[in-house]
Amino acid sequence: MKKMISLALALAMGLSLAACSGKDAKNTEPTSDLAYVQDKGTLVVGITEFEPMDYQDENGNWVGFDADMATLFAESLGVDVEFQLIDWDSKIMELDGKTIDVAWNGMTLTEDVKEAMECSNPYFNNAQVVVVKADQADKYQTVDSIKDLSFSVESGSAGMEQADAYSLNYTPAKSQANTLLEVASGTSDAAIIDYLMAVASTGEGTSYENLTYTVSLADEQYGVGFRKGSDLAEKLNEFFAEKYADGTMQKVAEKYGIAEKLVEQP
Repeated sequence: MKKMISLALALAMGLSLAACSGKDAKNTEPTSDLAYVQDKGTLVVGITEFEPMDYQDENGNWVGFDADMATLFAESLGVDVEFQLIDWDSKIMELDGKTIDVAWNGMTLTEDVKEAMECSNPYFNNAQVVVVKADQADKYQTVDSIKDLSFSVESGSAGMEQADAYSLNYTPAKSQANTLLEVASGTSDAAIIDYLMAVASTGEGTSYENLTYTVSLADEQYGVGFRKGSDLAEKLNEFFAEKYADGTMQKVAEKYGIAEKLVEQP
């Protein structure tokens, strides 16, 4: 009789533990980023205002190469896309805190970035270039000629890394767009920004017709960043390969005038 009671108690305890385990499993967040994003139904994309990658059109919609591709990627996952303006210097903290799911904003694949994030394959070639007022450009065509200038650079950017590498005098700004404003207004002598942004944002027909780019400081490549260990990085690599093969990436790049810098996807 005692054995039967003990067996019944053990069975009851086992069922109770199983029920608790099931409850805990139900309340536990998905173990993969892909499952997490699909479960909540949105892909939150961390960006800054950065033409031609991420910027707002006249209707307030986010457009640009990265914005368009992020929208298509979200669609492929069966979720909505949500663009979130962030302080670019805090992108890793934003990812780890899950306020964003991806940093997708013409991000340079530095060794520090690749160490801190799970990154996609490179998809664009780029460079860091010096932007000055057009009427002064002839004076600033070499690295030596720019060393006494005061610079504006985006905080936490590849431009800031180059300013440090060349021991330049600079003031950090919130975005690359702000650095151009500083130069145009005369608050800074020059800025260091991405080549692709310089092409789209300076010279004839742009908002900064009085600015131009001169010295190239470093060649680099763009990638997309996820939380370390995220399975979304490989999912994006597959998406890039598919969209390069069917010509979608090329068409979007041509739309924004940057097709010549697109990297072939494996």
